Amino acid sequence: MKNNDQKILRRILIAVLVVLFLGWFMFWPLNKYIESPGDADNLKSYVKIPGHPDKRKGCFMITSVYLQQARPASYVWALVAPHATIENADEVTGGQNSKTYEKVQDFYMKSAINEAIATAFKAAHQPYTKKYLGIYVLQVQANSKFKGAIETGDTITKVNGRHFDTAHGYQKYIGKQKVGTPLTVTYLHDGKSKQVTRKLVKLTTQRAGIGILLTDNTKVHTKIPVKVDPGQLGGPSGGLMFSLQIYQQITGKDLRHGQKIAGTGTINPDGSVGEIGGIDKKVITAKKAGAQVFFAPYIKPTKLVLKYEEGHKTNYQMARDTAKKYAPKMKVVPVKNFDDAVHYLQTHNK
Repeated sequence: MKNNDQKILRRILIAVLVVLFLGWFMFWPLNKYIESPGDADNLKSYVKIPGHPDKRKGCFMITSVYLQQARPASYVWALVAPHATIENADEVTGGQNSKTYEKVQDFYMKSAINEAIATAFKAAHQPYTKKYLGIYVLQVQANSKFKGAIETGDTITKVNGRHFDTAHGYQKYIGKQKVGTPLTVTYLHDGKSKQVTRKLVKLTTQRAGIGILLTDNTKVHTKIPVKVDPGQLGGPSGGLMFSLQIYQQITGKDLRHGQKIAGTGTINPDGSVGEIGGIDKKVITAKKAGAQVFFAPYIKPTKLVLKYEEGHKTNYQMARDTAKKYAPKMKVVPVKNFDDAVHYLQTHNK
């Protein structure tokens, strides 16, 4: 009887240990992220412009990368998966916690949509206005005296009662002050105006500053209403494709000629297209979705970059090489700006 009890206890212990191991293996978060091909979504479902429906054949597709925090099980999977890579958490999030990181990515997406609308309307010779709201706080540095008051996601609207029309205006004004000088900052937090006074710190440039990484926060207004719902997507990399979708709808032109066109790249105020990460995985995503054309940002590398980064590849070169191996029938097109993409579509009707 005693031996039977011991056997039962041993089996229970083994079962408990197996359950604990499986729980750890499946769910324990590691300080790593796994990047793999995501989805290629039809932008017709994202962009709504009353009176300007998209009834043309084919589609513009926004490609995404699937990013997940690694667990032991998914880490092992990523080691053998052909299109997955393992990244350090700090390289992905910049040292921010997941909530802050998602907030910044959400802002980048909203900003990309704003620039996409402005770019499309400018190219279509349609009126629009761009209102400067202030400077968006991307990160509060550890040495900032404003840490604990101002947070990532806030928008600074005034310093010492002064409002400027660009982030550079704020930086120039603050830079003229002395280190240790008190500065009163007015800012929006969750839509509410707040004010805080703290001392300026010395930046790495030896100038005085508030110790905050920032960018412009603007809002585009148009007479023709444009509604873009990005769903769960974040980041700035959809700018170019949003621009093309909006441009086709407001002009009524047929740029696609029945083709499935994918791509990626940020869109800047001057219409230039910026590079992004994970483009090799986006090519795989586009191929699986049946894309015939893929737009890839191309920025000519400087001599300095080529000197210190051996084997440097531009976004276009990486996309081209990936397509050559995994999607040989898909045409990868380099674009430096929005006009390059439009010109290609107008001159290549399949």
